[in-house]
Amino acid sequence: MADVKCAFIVQRPQYKGETSRLAITHALAYQTVEILLEDGDTVTPTLCFIGDGVLGLTKGQKAMETYGITSTETHLKNCMLVDLHILVCKEDLERFGISPDALPDASEMGAEVSINVVPYSEIQKVMEEAKHVLFF
Repeated sequence: MADVKCAFIVQRPQYKGETSRLAITHALAYQTVEILLEDGDTVTPTLCFIGDGVLGLTKGQKAMETYGITSTETHLKNCMLVDLHILVCKEDLERFGISPDALPDASEMGAEVSINVVPYSEIQKVMEEAKHVLFF
């Protein structure tokens, strides 16, 4: 029985590109991978936001009204609904003056997990323990 740990590291904001959106989509897709695994094997993804990647995490995004596309906030809420681990670097939030209260929350949708604000050292530990580390 093997547990394949994957770390998806978002280090750029979603402005002028889709890197953060791709990271979130890839992390969500881990569920479909499980059907290809041997019995008892699992995939454990962790979605981490560091550096400038924390800039696109605020709730209240109006992407659907403005651009006709789902927002990063909506994608993150979907992640929380499927119990995906989401870590955000505490030091980077502080550097940009973003309050943890400004981060999306999916509890009103029935999610049992939330975004975890953690020191960078915890994100570093996730990267060291992961078999695959993908940077976006």
